[in-house]
Parts: sequence; structure tokens; C-alpha cells
Amino acid sequence: MKIRYNNEMRRSDREIKDILQIKAFIQKESIMRIGFYDEGEVFIVPVNYGYIFENEKHVFYFHGAKAGRKYELAKKAPDVGFEIDGNYELLEADTACDYSAKFQSVIGNGRLSLVENQEEKIKDLNILMKQSTGKAAWTYENKMLDGVAVFRLEVEKLSCKAK
Repeated sequence: MKIRYNNEMRRSDREIKDILQIKAFIQKESIMRIGFYDEGEVFIVPVNYGYIFENEKHVFYFHGAKAGRKYELAKKAPDVGFEIDGNYELLEADTACDYSAKFQSVIGNGRLSLVENQEEKIKDLNILMKQSTGKAAWTYENKMLDGVAVFRLEVEKLSCKAK
């Protein structure tokens, strides 16, 4: 599936369309928020993530327990929203209403799947660890691999904005 980039942004002057700028921003950040829809409620959870861009697709990885609300919702309601923000700088002014801020953000929608294959888990956890630590080669005990859930988020729609 080809990613749809948002063309509905109200402030098009703030939209970033350059894929290299989008990728660079995502690669330097470390926390994203995943929004699940759960029978009338929105459940938002922050996660550390790993990121790759392959075959013209943005893909994120994160991990968690094989139990709990996030895990159950990933199986039951895998269509999610996500958000990453950073580069924040307060712009001071003489009056409250003139204060502003510089920032950059990425928002989008995608579909979660759980990674079950051990070799894929290792590859995907290494992507996550590289994002967090800069180091890409790690080893994992089988007991740990059996106990962890690895989530794959394939992006279907994405927009990036900066001020």
C-alpha cells in the first residue's frame, strides 16, 4: 500500500513534504504516542520506537508485555493513530497572547501487527535499540524473546508540520 500524505492541512505553509526532512526528524526522536480506539474511549500510550523506511513505507516498531490493554487492543483494534513531536522552543513576547513556539510534529494513521517469528523479533528489536542507543547489534535470550510482544506499525497516512 502506498502511503497517503495529508493534503488537508489548514496551514499548508507549515507542512513539510520533503521525505528526507520527515525521515531525519523521525530518526532523531525517540518517543511516539499511539492512540487506540477502545469501544467509545481513546487510549493513548507513549512508547519508545524504532523506525525504518523501506519500499516507500514508513514502519515503526515498539515492544511491550504480552498482556494488558495495549497488547489486547493491538489484536482487537489494530487500526491506530500516532504522533511524534519535538524541536520545541518557546518564543517569548511582551504579552501572553503573543507568546508562541517553534516545533515539529508527525501525525498519522496505520495498522498494527504483532511480530511472532523469533528471527524477525530480533531484527525488529535491533531496529528499536538502534533508535534508542545508536547500537544495532544486540543479543537476546530465548526466554526474553518468548515473553516480549513486538509491535509493527505500518503507516497508511502521515503528515509532518513545523513552525
